Amino acid sequence: MTIHSQTPQFFLTSPSPCPYLAGQFERKVFTHLIGDRAPDLLDLLTQGGFRRSQNIAYRPACERCRACVSVRILVREFQPTRSMRRVWLRNGDLVGRIGDPEPSSEQYSLFRRYLDSRHAMGGMSEMSVLDYAMMVEDSQVDTRLVRYLRRGPDSRFSERSDGSLVGAALTDVMNDGLSMVYSFFDPDESERSLGTYMILDHIERARKMGLPYVYLGYWVKDSPKMNYKIRYQPQEHLTPKGWERYEEG
Repeated sequence: MTIHSQTPQFFLTSPSPCPYLAGQFERKVFTHLIGDRAPDLLDLLTQGGFRRSQNIAYRPACERCRACVSVRILVREFQPTRSMRRVWLRNGDLVGRIGDPEPSSEQYSLFRRYLDSRHAMGGMSEMSVLDYAMMVEDSQVDTRLVRYLRRGPDSRFSERSDGSLVGAALTDVMNDGLSMVYSFFDPDESERSLGTYMILDHIERARKMGLPYVYLGYWVKDSPKMNYKIRYQPQEHLTPKGWERYEEG
Protein backbone atom coordinates (compact mmCIF):
# COMPACT_ATOMS: atom_id res chain seq x y z
CA MET A 1 0.00 0.00 0.00
CA THR A 2 1.35 3.43 -0.95
CA ILE A 3 1.01 6.20 1.62
CA HIS A 4 0.89 9.70 0.12
CA SER A 5 2.38 11.55 3.07
CA GLN A 6 3.02 14.64 0.94
CA THR A 7 -0.62 15.05 -0.11
CA PRO A 8 -2.06 18.16 1.54
CA GLN A 9 -5.12 17.81 3.74
CA PHE A 10 -7.73 20.54 3.76
CA PHE A 11 -9.81 21.67 6.72
CA LEU A 12 -12.82 23.97 7.19
CA THR A 13 -13.13 26.53 9.96
CA SER A 14 -16.27 27.19 11.98
CA PRO A 15 -18.33 30.29 11.08
CA SER A 16 -17.14 33.58 12.58
CA PRO A 17 -18.17 37.24 12.08
CA CYS A 18 -16.99 38.64 8.75
CA PRO A 19 -14.39 41.44 9.16
CA TYR A 20 -15.49 43.13 5.92
CA LEU A 21 -19.30 42.96 5.66
CA ALA A 22 -21.55 43.66 8.64
CA GLY A 23 -23.99 40.92 9.51
CA GLN A 24 -22.14 38.29 7.49
CA PHE A 25 -20.26 35.25 8.70
CA GLU A 26 -17.13 33.80 7.15
CA ARG A 27 -15.66 30.34 6.87
CA LYS A 28 -12.26 29.40 5.49
CA VAL A 29 -10.76 26.30 3.97
CA PHE A 30 -7.09 25.87 4.84
CA THR A 31 -4.11 23.56 4.60
CA HIS A 32 -0.59 23.47 6.03
CA LEU A 33 2.47 24.52 4.01
CA ILE A 34 5.18 22.18 5.22
CA GLY A 35 8.08 20.25 3.76
CA ASP A 36 10.04 20.57 0.55
CA ARG A 37 6.90 20.91 -1.54
CA ALA A 38 5.68 24.01 0.30
CA PRO A 39 6.89 26.55 -2.33
CA ASP A 40 5.32 24.65 -5.24
CA LEU A 41 2.12 24.13 -3.28
CA LEU A 42 1.92 27.85 -2.46
CA ASP A 43 2.34 28.72 -6.16
CA LEU A 44 -0.49 26.37 -7.08
CA LEU A 45 -2.81 27.46 -4.28
CA THR A 46 -2.20 31.18 -4.84
CA GLN A 47 -3.28 30.76 -8.44
CA GLY A 48 -6.43 29.20 -6.99
CA GLY A 49 -7.18 32.15 -4.73
CA PHE A 50 -5.43 31.12 -1.51
CA ARG A 51 -3.44 33.41 0.78
CA ARG A 52 -0.63 32.58 3.20
CA SER A 53 -0.46 33.24 6.95
CA GLN A 54 2.68 31.74 8.50
CA ASN A 55 2.61 28.08 7.43
CA ILE A 56 -1.08 28.01 6.55
CA ALA A 57 -2.68 28.65 3.16
CA TYR A 58 -6.35 29.63 3.29
CA ARG A 59 -9.19 30.96 1.19
CA PRO A 60 -12.81 31.99 1.91
CA ALA A 61 -15.38 29.19 1.81
CA CYS A 62 -18.51 31.03 2.89
CA GLU A 63 -21.82 29.28 2.34
CA ARG A 64 -23.92 32.18 1.01
CA CYS A 65 -21.40 34.83 0.01
CA ARG A 66 -18.83 35.16 -2.78
CA ALA A 67 -17.88 38.78 -2.13
CA CYS A 68 -14.14 38.12 -1.62
CA VAL A 69 -12.41 38.28 -5.02
CA SER A 70 -8.74 37.43 -5.50
CA VAL A 71 -6.87 40.26 -7.28
CA ARG A 72 -3.54 40.40 -9.08
CA ILE A 73 -1.99 43.35 -10.92
CA LEU A 74 -0.77 42.92 -14.50
CA VAL A 75 2.76 44.22 -13.99
CA ARG A 76 3.86 44.63 -17.62
CA GLU A 77 0.81 46.70 -18.56
CA PHE A 78 0.48 48.76 -15.40
CA GLN A 79 0.77 52.51 -15.77
CA PRO A 80 0.55 54.70 -12.65
CA THR A 81 -2.07 57.41 -12.50
CA ARG A 82 -1.10 61.05 -12.03
CA SER A 83 -1.82 60.85 -8.29
CA MET A 84 0.27 57.69 -8.01
CA ARG A 85 3.19 59.43 -9.71
CA ARG A 86 2.91 62.22 -7.15
CA VAL A 87 3.03 59.64 -4.33
CA TRP A 88 6.15 58.10 -5.88
CA LEU A 89 7.90 61.46 -6.06
CA ARG A 90 6.77 62.42 -2.56
CA ASN A 91 8.60 59.39 -1.17
CA GLY A 92 11.82 59.95 -3.05
CA ASP A 93 13.61 60.37 0.27
CA LEU A 94 12.96 56.71 1.16
CA VAL A 95 15.03 53.64 0.37
CA GLY A 96 13.67 50.08 0.22
CA ARG A 97 15.85 47.29 1.58
CA ILE A 98 14.83 43.73 0.72
CA GLY A 99 16.24 40.90 2.79
CA ASP A 100 15.58 37.82 4.85
CA PRO A 101 12.48 37.87 7.08
CA GLU A 102 14.17 38.82 10.34
CA PRO A 103 12.08 40.62 12.99
CA SER A 104 13.41 43.45 15.14
CA SER A 105 12.23 45.57 18.05
CA GLU A 106 12.07 48.61 15.74
CA GLN A 107 9.74 46.73 13.41
CA TYR A 108 7.48 45.58 16.23
CA SER A 109 7.27 49.09 17.67
CA LEU A 110 6.13 50.43 14.29
CA PHE A 111 3.79 47.45 13.79
CA ARG A 112 2.24 48.10 17.20
CA ARG A 113 1.68 51.80 16.45
CA TYR A 114 0.14 50.91 13.09
CA LEU A 115 -2.30 48.41 14.64
CA ASP A 116 -3.28 50.76 17.48
CA SER A 117 -3.97 53.56 15.01
CA ARG A 118 -5.59 51.71 12.09
CA HIS A 119 -6.84 48.34 13.38
CA ALA A 120 -7.35 48.67 17.12
CA MET A 121 -10.39 46.38 17.05
CA GLY A 122 -9.04 43.94 14.45
CA GLY A 123 -8.09 40.32 14.84
CA MET A 124 -4.37 41.15 15.12
CA SER A 125 -4.74 43.84 17.79
CA GLU A 126 -3.51 41.61 20.62
CA MET A 127 -0.36 40.36 18.89
CA SER A 128 2.69 40.28 21.15
CA VAL A 129 6.30 40.69 20.11
CA LEU A 130 6.58 36.89 19.95
CA ASP A 131 3.48 36.70 17.75
CA TYR A 132 5.03 39.27 15.43
CA ALA A 133 8.29 37.33 15.28
CA MET A 134 6.40 34.17 14.32
CA MET A 135 4.46 36.02 11.63
CA VAL A 136 7.71 37.18 10.06
CA GLU A 137 9.90 34.12 10.55
CA ASP A 138 7.48 31.19 10.33
CA SER A 139 7.61 30.42 6.61
CA GLN A 140 8.77 27.47 4.56
CA VAL A 141 8.52 29.34 1.26
CA ASP A 142 10.64 32.09 -0.30
CA THR A 143 9.66 35.02 1.90
CA ARG A 144 11.36 38.42 2.02
CA LEU A 145 10.98 41.45 4.24
CA VAL A 146 11.10 44.80 2.48
CA ARG A 147 11.98 47.60 4.88
CA TYR A 148 11.33 51.23 3.92
CA LEU A 149 13.70 53.66 5.61
CA ARG A 150 14.51 57.32 5.45
CA ARG A 151 17.41 57.81 3.10
CA GLY A 152 20.63 58.73 4.89
CA PRO A 153 23.41 60.84 3.36
CA ASP A 154 25.32 57.75 2.18
CA SER A 155 22.46 55.27 1.71
CA ARG A 156 23.54 54.54 -1.84
CA PHE A 157 26.80 53.11 -0.52
CA SER A 158 25.91 51.45 2.78
CA GLU A 159 22.82 50.25 4.63
CA ARG A 160 24.46 51.39 7.85
CA SER A 161 23.73 54.99 6.92
CA ASP A 162 19.99 54.43 6.46
CA GLY A 163 17.62 56.38 8.67
CA SER A 164 14.56 55.35 10.67
CA LEU A 165 12.01 52.75 9.60
CA VAL A 166 8.74 54.12 8.21
CA GLY A 167 7.20 50.96 6.72
CA ALA A 168 7.67 47.27 6.00
CA ALA A 169 6.15 44.59 3.79
CA LEU A 170 6.29 40.83 4.25
CA THR A 171 6.36 39.43 0.72
CA ASP A 172 6.42 35.96 -0.86
CA VAL A 173 8.41 35.45 -4.05
CA MET A 174 6.70 32.95 -6.33
CA ASN A 175 7.31 31.67 -9.84
CA ASP A 176 4.82 34.10 -11.39
CA GLY A 177 4.82 37.07 -9.07
CA LEU A 178 5.16 38.76 -5.73
CA SER A 179 2.46 38.20 -3.11
CA MET A 180 2.12 40.95 -0.52
CA VAL A 181 1.37 38.97 2.64
CA TYR A 182 1.19 41.87 5.10
CA SER A 183 2.38 45.47 5.19
CA PHE A 184 2.37 48.24 7.78
CA PHE A 185 3.66 51.77 8.04
CA ASP A 186 4.01 54.84 10.25
CA PRO A 187 0.47 56.14 10.94
CA ASP A 188 1.87 59.63 11.58
CA GLU A 189 3.11 59.87 7.97
CA SER A 190 -0.33 59.88 6.36
CA GLU A 191 0.63 62.58 3.86
CA ARG A 192 3.08 60.15 2.26
CA SER A 193 0.37 57.60 1.26
CA LEU A 194 2.79 54.85 2.22
CA GLY A 195 0.33 52.04 1.47
CA THR A 196 0.15 53.23 -2.14
CA TYR A 197 3.89 53.73 -2.32
CA MET A 198 4.67 50.19 -1.15
CA ILE A 199 2.37 48.66 -3.76
CA LEU A 200 3.97 50.81 -6.48
CA ASP A 201 7.40 49.71 -5.24
CA HIS A 202 6.38 46.04 -5.42
CA ILE A 203 5.11 46.50 -8.98
CA GLU A 204 8.48 47.97 -9.93
CA ARG A 205 10.35 45.16 -8.15
CA ALA A 206 8.27 42.53 -9.94
CA ARG A 207 8.93 44.27 -13.24
CA LYS A 208 12.70 44.19 -12.68
CA MET A 209 12.52 40.52 -11.64
CA GLY A 210 10.61 39.61 -14.80
CA LEU A 211 7.52 38.52 -12.83
CA PRO A 212 4.11 39.15 -14.44
CA TYR A 213 1.94 39.64 -11.34
CA VAL A 214 1.66 41.31 -7.96
CA TYR A 215 -0.93 39.52 -5.82
CA LEU A 216 -2.92 41.84 -3.53
CA GLY A 217 -5.14 39.30 -1.79
CA TYR A 218 -8.90 39.83 -1.65
CA TRP A 219 -11.03 42.69 -2.87
CA VAL A 220 -14.56 43.13 -1.47
CA LYS A 221 -16.66 45.46 -3.61
CA ASP A 222 -18.87 46.77 -0.80
CA SER A 223 -16.11 47.13 1.79
CA PRO A 224 -14.65 50.68 1.97
CA LYS A 225 -11.41 49.40 3.48
CA MET A 226 -10.81 47.35 0.31
CA ASN A 227 -11.52 50.09 -2.25
CA TYR A 228 -7.85 50.97 -2.72
CA LYS A 229 -7.05 47.65 -4.41
CA ILE A 230 -9.18 48.39 -7.45
CA ARG A 231 -7.06 51.44 -8.33
CA TYR A 232 -4.16 49.44 -9.75
CA GLN A 233 -5.21 48.85 -13.33
CA PRO A 234 -5.21 46.70 -15.34
CA GLN A 235 -5.69 43.71 -13.08
CA GLU A 236 -7.15 40.23 -13.12
CA HIS A 237 -9.87 38.82 -10.87
CA LEU A 238 -10.32 35.14 -10.09
CA THR A 239 -13.78 34.06 -11.24
CA PRO A 240 -15.46 30.66 -11.53
CA LYS A 241 -14.05 30.60 -15.09
CA GLY A 242 -10.51 31.36 -13.94
CA TRP A 243 -8.50 34.58 -13.95
CA GLU A 244 -10.21 37.26 -16.04
CA ARG A 245 -9.08 40.74 -16.95
CA TYR A 246 -10.76 43.59 -15.09
CA GLU A 247 -10.61 47.29 -15.96
CA GLU A 248 -12.80 50.00 -14.49
CA GLY A 249 -14.45 52.64 -16.59
